[in-house]
Amino acid sequence: MTATTTRPTPGTATAPGTAAAPGTAAPDAPAAGLVEVRGVHKSYGTLEVLAGIDLVVRPGEVTVILGPSGSGKSTLLRVINHLEKVDRGFVAVDGDLIGYSRWGDTLRELKEKDILVQRTRIGFVFQGFNLFPHLTALENVVEAPVSAQGRPRAEVEAEARELLARVGLADKVDARPRQLSGGQQQRVAIARALATRPRVLLFDEPTSALDPELVGEVLDVIKDLAHGGTTMLVVTHEIGFAREVADTVVFMDAGRVVEQGPPTQVLDAPRHDRTKAFLDKVL
Repeated sequence: MTATTTRPTPGTATAPGTAAAPGTAAPDAPAAGLVEVRGVHKSYGTLEVLAGIDLVVRPGEVTVILGPSGSGKSTLLRVINHLEKVDRGFVAVDGDLIGYSRWGDTLRELKEKDILVQRTRIGFVFQGFNLFPHLTALENVVEAPVSAQGRPRAEVEAEARELLARVGLADKVDARPRQLSGGQQQRVAIARALATRPRVLLFDEPTSALDPELVGEVLDVIKDLAHGGTTMLVVTHEIGFAREVADTVVFMDAGRVVEQGPPTQVLDAPRHDRTKAFLDKVL
């Protein structure tokens, strides 16, 4: 996609073909991993899942998103990656609109091949792993950089081996998902997300499908990434993890950001009664 030369004004972007164009204010100088979510609405029928989300994640920051089931946390991540289309508002990474291009006074959805290229810049780790069952761990990691980015296979394979070693799976490169534990599968999924050299990493409850004794091994890998300067948004119920690694904690409820701030504020001295009630139940 060609980068936009103007930045959309919050709340102006709507459905493709009918959307108001981005505003005319000059953008900030883009930096790798800057995520902007502005005025985002998303509904399924009459159910409003995201009700005007505004969120900025600075390059290299780790934002942990907390909230009850049904609060819109996972949908927000899927909107950032354009796995779900916004009804209103926009998402931008490093100043580039995600999923859309500007045509005069409208926003039009990009072609699927261009959206796939954008997704390689925004790694996504799903709670259900989503590995290809017929491919080995190495092949799962190699697939996207070769097919979507057109990188040389030999180069990608060498890098994939390094990534699998980084997540503690150097001895599992030839294993298929059915031969791996849940924790090992999730670590392969993390290596796969890293293989496209993304600017941003999204984690959607990465430990929720794991047996309790396997949670730690996955969290340790994510903590290592968090200390490495990658922009990350993590949906989780692991409060201790949030306290340890987050720069910002966001609490969502009913499709809205109720409260956000440093972990010491949101977790230890929340200002909103709804945040307090949630934490009282999970702590």
